[in-house]
Amino acid sequence: MDKLRGTAEMTAAMIISGTIGWFVILSGQPVIDVVFWRCLFGAGTLALICLGLGLFKRDVITGRQIGLAVIGGVAIVANWLMLFAAYPRASISIATAVYNTQPFMLVGFGVLFFAEKLTASKAFWLGLAFAGMLGIVQAKSGADGTDYLAGIGLALGAAFFYAIAALAAKKLKGVPPHLIALIQVIVGLAMLAPLADLSHPSTGVQIWSMQTWAILGTLGIVHTGLMYILLYGAIQKLPTSLTGALSFIYPVVAILVDLIAFDHRLDWLQMAGAGAILVAAAGMTLGWSPLRRNEAAAPIPPNPKTL
Repeated sequence: MDKLRGTAEMTAAMIISGTIGWFVILSGQPVIDVVFWRCLFGAGTLALICLGLGLFKRDVITGRQIGLAVIGGVAIVANWLMLFAAYPRASISIATAVYNTQPFMLVGFGVLFFAEKLTASKAFWLGLAFAGMLGIVQAKSGADGTDYLAGIGLALGAAFFYAIAALAAKKLKGVPPHLIALIQVIVGLAMLAPLADLSHPSTGVQIWSMQTWAILGTLGIVHTGLMYILLYGAIQKLPTSLTGALSFIYPVVAILVDLIAFDHRLDWLQMAGAGAILVAAAGMTLGWSPLRRNEAAAPIPPNPKTL
């Protein structure tokens, strides 16, 4: 029963995550403003969750752990800013596919800073993802080349900051994840308050103003607060391998949303490139070993909470 419930929670969390690009573009607001209001509404929701769970206690988190959570928060906010900015430039589909190079960023950090071994299987998946990236870069899909490449670069930057946030989270084992998330969105508020336009998060038309508030509230309450509840509930109930497999619902939903909501169709080269990246990311995350059957490969736990 727990496994079934966890699967349902993980699936719902990934479907919610897959729609975030739609809401970002639909808001019509500058990226900085979107992220600020997401942090504000998310902070209110997460504060209520933490209060309900009794997490506001002195012995729950240390000063050092708060510092690590703050570093992770800076990385996550940078991650959101870059990914959201990539959507209108490269499309939700392409930005999401490129963003799923995250596992390779983590592998790179492991090799560079933790003396981890780059196995033949990991090198294979890295090569496949690189080939997919080349296909996406070459395609351009008739869009302005400079803007399209800028979108790809922003999505890669978002993946890089995700890896930093994941490393910080790795050091926070034992700290309630809802509390970590609350600290992170509070950091986002502090970072973006001087930069965001707080006077009128709307176009000035009353009906659109209400719609804009609804969109921004949804990004904070549903795509942050509710998604955290579902995600962490699922992680507690499911094995890592199943969690990793279900996390790939997110890019599939994002590509479908891009097609249905914006009628954005990938050309064959983009489809091949995106498919290669997602297959490679799945292989890396789930520990597939296509080259040597006896090669042990530890799955990389997914961390979709950075979305």
